Amino acid sequence: MRRREFLSLVGGAAAAWPVDAMGQQSQAMRRVGVLTGGSGPDSQARVAVFLKALEQLGWTAGQNVRLEIRQGGGNDENIRKNAAELAALAPDVIVTVGGTATGRLLQATRTVPIVFTIVPDPVGSGFVQSLPRPGGNATGFLQFEYSLSGKWVELLREIGPAIVRAAVLRDATVPAGIGQFAIIQSVAPPLGIEVSPVNVRNAAEIERDVTAFARASNSGLVVASSTSALVNRDLIIGLAARHKLPSVYAQREFVAAGGLMSYSADFSAQFRSAAGYVDRILKGEKPADLPVQAPTKYELVINLKTAKALGLTIPPALLVRADTLIE
Repeated sequence: MRRREFLSLVGGAAAAWPVDAMGQQSQAMRRVGVLTGGSGPDSQARVAVFLKALEQLGWTAGQNVRLEIRQGGGNDENIRKNAAELAALAPDVIVTVGGTATGRLLQATRTVPIVFTIVPDPVGSGFVQSLPRPGGNATGFLQFEYSLSGKWVELLREIGPAIVRAAVLRDATVPAGIGQFAIIQSVAPPLGIEVSPVNVRNAAEIERDVTAFARASNSGLVVASSTSALVNRDLIIGLAARHKLPSVYAQREFVAAGGLMSYSADFSAQFRSAAGYVDRILKGEKPADLPVQAPTKYELVINLKTAKALGLTIPPALLVRADTLIE
C-alpha cells in the first residue's frame, strides 16, 4: 500500500504521522495507540487493515477516536523509545505489532490495556499468564504455534529433494527465535537435512554468513519469523536468488517481494480481529478477560516466477495445496 493511500484511509488527518496521527481533539475523544516493530509499506498495510476494521465498528479517526501511531523501523532502541512515549500518553488501549514491540511496551507499562498481534509465544515471553486467561493488561493474537516451524523444513524438502543442508535465519535474542529454531532442529534430521543457525542482527552479518553457507551444494534457506528478518527482507531475497538457494519463509510478504515460498497465518484476518478486541476494551471489557486467540487458517504461497529462475519444478501435489500462486 502506498503511503498516500494509507494517509487517505485515516481521512487525511494523519499527515503528521507517525509523530501524532491526529491533532487536538475534544477530551471526550477516545485514544488508541499503535506500535509497530517494523516500518514501510508492509507495516502501513497492516495498520490500514486495522484502522478500516475499527471504522466499520463505529470508531472514526477525528470524530470519536484519536490515533497515536509509532513505527519502530526494526531498530530496538527506536521501538523502546516509541513504547515509552506511548505509555506516557496513557491512551485507552494500544495495539502492538510483533513480539519485540509488545515486549518493549510491557516493559513501559503494566496498566495501559494492550492488544498484541503477530506474537509467536506470549506465554513463554512473559506477556500473559496463559492463553485462555491472560491475567494482566495484555491480550491478543498468536502468530502461530511453534509446531508450525517444522512445516517450513518439510516444505523445503518437498520442493528440493536433493537438499541436505539448510541455513535457518532467526533472531536468537528473543524467545520466539530460540523456540522456532528448536522445533526446526527436531524435525530436520529425520528428513535428512542438517540445519545451521544464522543470526539476523544486521545486514552485514546476514550477507557474510549466508554467502559462506552457500558455498556448499544442495543447500537451502529457512527464514524464521522476526522483525529483523522482515526489515532485511530485500537483502535476504536477493541473497537467495544470487546463490540459487531454495527458500521457505515465515511470512507471505517475502514471497510477494520475490521469495520462493511461505507458509503462514492470514494476518489481515488477525488485524481485523484485533479491531474487535479494541472495540470491546473501549466499551469496558478488560484484556485479562479476553483470551489470546490462535490462527484458524494458514496459507501456502508459492512464487512460480522465482521457482523458474531457480530451475525448480514445483511438485504437482504442492501446486494443488497452494492457496496462492504468484506468476
